[in-house]
Amino acid sequence: MKTWFPAPKQTVKALASAAFVVLGAWATPTWAGDPFRSSSPRALGNNTEAAFNSIFKEGDYKGAKAYLTKAEATESKEPLAYAMQAALAFTNGDLDGLNRYASKTRETAQQLMATDPLRGNLYTAAGHFLEGAYEVKKQGTPIGALSKLQKVFQYLDEAKKIDPNDPELNLMAGYMDLILAVNLPFSDPAQAIAKLEKFGSPSYLVSRGIAVGYRDLKQYPKAMEYVERALALTPNNPEVLYLKAQILRSQDKKPEALEFFKKALEKQAQLPKESVAQISFEQCRLQNKIDSNDENKGRNCKAVKDEIRKRTD
Repeated sequence: MKTWFPAPKQTVKALASAAFVVLGAWATPTWAGDPFRSSSPRALGNNTEAAFNSIFKEGDYKGAKAYLTKAEATESKEPLAYAMQAALAFTNGDLDGLNRYASKTRETAQQLMATDPLRGNLYTAAGHFLEGAYEVKKQGTPIGALSKLQKVFQYLDEAKKIDPNDPELNLMAGYMDLILAVNLPFSDPAQAIAKLEKFGSPSYLVSRGIAVGYRDLKQYPKAMEYVERALALTPNNPEVLYLKAQILRSQDKKPEALEFFKKALEKQAQLPKESVAQISFEQCRLQNKIDSNDENKGRNCKAVKDEIRKRTD
């Protein structure tokens, strides 16, 4: 039986996406410093906004790190910046960093309650979720994270009382519903997907999230439909290229999948080392299967992954 928190890496990335997505297509002008709103903007900070664009539009984690370092010094009251730091720390295998920045997300959000209670509650929920991911990764079980999940819902409910139509809130809640619906028994993923599609924007992040949901539900034609939508808007994002490769592989379209693994790896310089290792591992196994119809014969794919992990940046 699946648990509510079965795969911390995917959960952290999905939560990060939920927390950082925006309302309004990228072609639509937005207020400087607030990628979430075209009206009633918040002053989130130029470095925070630039880091958001770097991660989610370009898939450039290393470029985002420089912006986040600046944001920590100049935009220290913005919980979004700390949430992105937490996601980067997790991706780099830095559990201490994940724990530290998850707590900073929550603590900064609580300080924000006095001036912006909606975002204060929203990012307090995000902080608890990220802390729950740390608990799972550290302890190896979801038991200690269950209380965190209760707090996530508690603070999301408080945010909904303030403005149930807020775009930032609706995007996070939509992603959260999708994550849980895919991983919890007796849940309704279709309802979560419909909600995310209705409220979500920019389109590329909504489509990408729905593609992941359908991939995990093994509804591959639907997953392909939505990943194509995401790629049409962000054709150079290596994580979206990688997602398409996975879906093609699941459809047994091996040569096409191999091509997209290669395209993703062409941009490996901007990805975290662990991501490069995983993509290379999956590409290697697929190549073995093409060559000998056995993914475990041919190159030692685990050795390929381990060698990449040993690299020094």
